[in-house]
This record gives sequence, structure tokens and C-alpha cells, in this order.
Amino acid sequence: MDVRHLELLRELADRGSLTAVAHATHRTPSALSQQLRTAERAFGAALVEPHGRGLRLTEAGTLLARGGAEVATAVARVAAAWEDYRGGPRGTVSVAALPSAATFLLPGLQRRLAGTGLELRCRDYDLAETDFAGLTADNDLVVGHSVTARRPAGTDGLTVTPLATEPLDVALAEDHPLATRPWLHCRDLVDQPWIGVPPGYPFDSVLTSVEQATGATLDVRQRLRDNRLVEALVASSHHVAMLPRFTTPAGQGVVLRELRGVRAQRHVVAISRPDRAARLAVRTVLDELVAVAAEVAAGG
Repeated sequence: MDVRHLELLRELADRGSLTAVAHATHRTPSALSQQLRTAERAFGAALVEPHGRGLRLTEAGTLLARGGAEVATAVARVAAAWEDYRGGPRGTVSVAALPSAATFLLPGLQRRLAGTGLELRCRDYDLAETDFAGLTADNDLVVGHSVTARRPAGTDGLTVTPLATEPLDVALAEDHPLATRPWLHCRDLVDQPWIGVPPGYPFDSVLTSVEQATGATLDVRQRLRDNRLVEALVASSHHVAMLPRFTTPAGQGVVLRELRGVRAQRHVVAISRPDRAARLAVRTVLDELVAVAAEVAAGG
């Protein structure tokens, strides 16, 4: 059994197409097609089948792809043990993060890693909840979030580590009539003009919950992704929005109020492939991320 064949099937399962695998592994689609044919002859079974304009794994191919993930994880564990024996973690750990979570996690993480021999390579992505899992193919750790569950949608088969449960508050201008109240019930908000997020983004689930709890249809005037832009628009109008408590600055024309009557919080998590999670460097960074998140939650 050639482990390279298992690796190819695993990559095809994760990335969805030979073109994507070719791009990620710096090979040509024709070379990968030849490798697939060799693998099918070696295993004596069809591993892929036509699907639309591309290919998808057969049942046999899926079984072997899962095996490829298990082999990669086992190898990573041995490598981690050896690295620990040789003196500890070294190298670069890639982190892809949701900007609003990265804002309260990455500065503290950088401070904790200073002088350790570990280097971070960070990228920011503002995506729908179901899209964060796909980033694990090219990043060691992916910081994502979910409002509806502790495990974001689409993360089956991946390692998910809870980092923080962050309240989502109602953001209002300082001179908004509702800003004088210490907290707000969802009934108080049904007649307000809203700034929401695109459908599929976790914060939209809170607005849906308000509608379900009150039987009203909210007046969503804008759907925007950038929290700084939302803050600016809220500060200059009587629109309301949902914003995360840990990273929304106070005293800049915006006040935050706790929302009652529906659940309004998000689960911030770190997502990774099991083999990447087994790397000693990645485990070390993840432990520090958990510690940073605990400090922020304790202070927030």
C-alpha cells in the first residue's frame, strides 16, 4: 500500500477537485490523474467517479481517504514526540482567523510566543460559518465561530478546540433613546432599523431568533461584514446592530447593551486537521491561544 496514494485521496476529499489539489501541491492535473489510475490498479477498485464536470470519490475512495488522514495523524504524532525529545517545538505555525476574534486573541498570542522559537504566519478571513472548515487544508489553525453550536457547521472529522464564549450585545448610538436602559429585551428592538450581516454569517442567527421570539419581521436596512464600518454607521444614526463584546470599543459614540429574551453569544473555536493538530508546534500555539482566550474572558 503506497502512502502517497492515500495522501492524494485525502487531499481530493478535502479540496473537492483535482484542479484544487494540483494547485495546492504544485502538480499538474494530468499528473494527478495518472497517479489516480495507478492507485486504482494497485487497490483493484474504482476510487473516483465522474461528477458533473469533475470527479468525486467512490465509497472505496472515501474509505481510503479516511485512512490517509489517520496515517498522516499517526506520523505527525511520532514527529511531535521526536521534536519534543530533541528540545521542543520550532518553526512556523499558520493561523487563519476571523478578524473580530483575531483582534482579541492574536496580540496576546504574539506576546506569549516571543522568544520561543515559534513564528506565526497570520491571515484574516471574514467568511460564512460553513466556510471556515475549508481553510484547514492550507492552515495549521483556523479561528472561526458559531452562534448556534459549539462546533461550527462543516467541521465533522476535524479537531475543534473551544476558545471563548463571547456575548453579542446590542450596539446603539450614545444618543439613541434605548441607550438609557441598562439592558434590552428582544421586544424592545422589533421596531428599530437594523444593520445586519449577510445571510449565512453567524450574527444573523441572533436576528432570526429575535424574529422567532417576537413574531415580528425585523427591518434590516443594511447587511455588512466589517464591524468597524457597522460601528461607524451605528454611531452616526439610530440604527441598531449586534456586535461582539470583547472587541467593540466603548466611548466612541457607540454603547453596548446586553440582549435578553434570546440567546446572544458566539462560540469562538480553533479548527484544524487532526494531523496538523498533532504537531508539537501547533499544540503549543493552541495551548497559548486557550490561555489568552481565558484571560480575555476573565477581563470581559
